[in-house]
Amino acid sequence: MKKAFLHFAEGFEEIEALTIVDVLRRANILTEMVSVTGNLQVTGAHGIKVVTDIVFEDVNYNEAAIVILPGGMPGSKNLKDHKGLGEILKEKAEANQPIAAICASPMVLGALGILKDKEAVCYPGYEQNLTGAKVKYDLVLKSGNIITGRGPGAAINFSLEIVKLLKGAEVADSLAKGMIVQTWK
Repeated sequence: MKKAFLHFAEGFEEIEALTIVDVLRRANILTEMVSVTGNLQVTGAHGIKVVTDIVFEDVNYNEAAIVILPGGMPGSKNLKDHKGLGEILKEKAEANQPIAAICASPMVLGALGILKDKEAVCYPGYEQNLTGAKVKYDLVLKSGNIITGRGPGAAINFSLEIVKLLKGAEVADSLAKGMIVQTWK
């Protein structure tokens, strides 16, 4: 069974990461929280400690339905600096497989050249890091195989867009209704 792999680095944005895992699991999408630190416990930007499911080195990326990056600082920079994750992202992009990044983490995709000729959004002030992208200002945006989101306030809609991609609009709409998400399209 394919899995969603959500990556945690020291300084991740807690609202984004935990919202994503919660919403995807509500949609019955097998979601694994992946630490890129070598340790299962990772501390967020606001001091919240999370115990992840698996460390990066033990992940079988052949099982990936989607690779997801939450934002936050310095979390996004730490994701960008992880060479192994960069290689996985490049492989997935070349194979036109789904990748999602929110807040400051679309800069990881920009640095790898993955956003070339794609539309993308990010946290305000990080637009210059979306190398090759057509910068937009939507809350959430899907462009080809890439989903990007603006920041913490977009976390539910970003997560629902992933659900829509993996499970269809009907499942995403039903979940949004059940969670009383009034901003969902």
